[in-house]
Amino acid sequence: MRKLDKRTLLGGSSIFQGLAERDLDALAAVTVTKRLVSKEVLFHKGEMGSELYGVLSGRLRISAAGPDGKGMVFTYADPGEIFGEISLIDSSPRSATVEAAEPSELMVLHRRELMPFLKQHPEVAIHMGQLVAARLRRVSEQVEDAYLLSLPARLARKVIALGRVYGKETPKGVTLEIPLAQQEIGELIGATRESVNKILRRWSESELVEVDQKIITIRDLDGLQDVADMYVD
Repeated sequence: MRKLDKRTLLGGSSIFQGLAERDLDALAAVTVTKRLVSKEVLFHKGEMGSELYGVLSGRLRISAAGPDGKGMVFTYADPGEIFGEISLIDSSPRSATVEAAEPSELMVLHRRELMPFLKQHPEVAIHMGQLVAARLRRVSEQVEDAYLLSLPARLARKVIALGRVYGKETPKGVTLEIPLAQQEIGELIGATRESVNKILRRWSESELVEVDQKIITIRDLDGLQDVADMYVD
């Protein structure tokens, strides 16, 4: 299991890029560590929050439920990623629910420690704002896909995107090194497990992908890209 130390996590984050070694060390010194077991919720959407989190090991699922109770997974946070900055900046309730997709260890930085640091290093606040903007852009793209693309296109785009992040070249193709249940895939694209199962089964028959338990292998990337490009409502 990949595991980072706090100093490495902070130094590798775009938020804290350009800081002197002594400043990174000082910041790491005021953080604490939090451990989560698989499926343990870190916080729920709507809760108040005053902490910034960084993933030292494991994987976190970031999601939200709509008025109808259906959930949608926005993204996953892997080692090296930082989240929780929106509530930290504006003191508003959490905008999503975060739970451990597997046993995880987090770095926790409290607002009372970070705010004095931001006053001394305003460039960090700028980087944090850029991160927020990038995440809002990704959410906007997800909403656009949900309204403008058919289900096969959304699924194809998501599988290809996951392949870029978690894919590994194998003799069969690009294998996603992250186990995903079809229910989880459905939550990532706003679809039912049954719909995802039907499409993946059809793609398996046409050898676009191979599904082995919860592991997906992209066997024909060009063909899958054609599906992503062609299936527009």
